[in-house]
Amino acid sequence: MRVILQKVTMARVEVAGKIVGEIADGFVLLTGVTHSDTTADADRLAEKILKLRLFAEPGSGTFMEQDITQWGGGILVVPQFTLYGDASKGTRPSFSDAARPEQAREVINHFVYALRKSGLRVEEGEFGEHMEVLLVNDGPVTLILGDD
Repeated sequence: MRVILQKVTMARVEVAGKIVGEIADGFVLLTGVTHSDTTADADRLAEKILKLRLFAEPGSGTFMEQDITQWGGGILVVPQFTLYGDASKGTRPSFSDAARPEQAREVINHFVYALRKSGLRVEEGEFGEHMEVLLVNDGPVTLILGDD
């Protein structure tokens, strides 16, 4: 699995002009799945994300003291097969490293389930749809996670 994590002050996903997912402070997780990924990989990555210390304790102003469960933010998961795009040859990317939709949907659904077990608000984009993602990056903080 591959996740681009962005810490945000707000984010939403729209499909055909309709808001399908929206959060205030928290994380946007652009999420891609490759052929070898399993629900166990989704569990490991969800646990890692939930434990990342990227928030300040209220009033301290110091970065990296609390994880998202301590801080209480929201999470917006956006399925994105293009994270496995390969543009190393020519000008038309290959997406052969991205998992088939059936497998990717299963792994991403499990990933969302694993994140929701934390009790946090977890919103989603719509799998397989053309989405518009609007966000305000906080920091900016952006991390590339997974594939390890």
